Amino acid sequence: MNLELGDALYGLATLIVRSTPRELSLTASSTLAFLERSGPQRITALAESAGITQPSMTALVTRLEETGLVERQADPMDGRVVLVGLADDGAAYVAGRRRQGRDLVLELLGRLPEDELAALVAALPAIRRISATTQEALA
Repeated sequence: MNLELGDALYGLATLIVRSTPRELSLTASSTLAFLERSGPQRITALAESAGITQPSMTALVTRLEETGLVERQADPMDGRVVLVGLADDGAAYVAGRRRQGRDLVLELLGRLPEDELAALVAALPAIRRISATTQEALA
């Protein structure tokens, strides 16, 4: 594997995350994005996906619910189970964050010479394949 490529891509991802303004913590933002990808989930699944304890996730979900970003709902398969789902405002937040990140990447790409930009465009199928297989593994 090419360590330089790994370092460069990791550095770029870090730059994008740190440079995009946010109103929520990274854990809250990633929880909303997880809900967008996977649909309503139990708090235990959300805690596992975020790498935090169930009590911490319960507190986070309560805050997100108070701000209208998520909604608790009964599981249609088992009414005793509560699921957390993305509210309309939460979906709008995720879409806005994605748009901000995309716009930053486009700004950075716009600074490149044409030949370097063309090389990145040529790598687009590989980048999409990495993204797709990673999303499948996370789902």
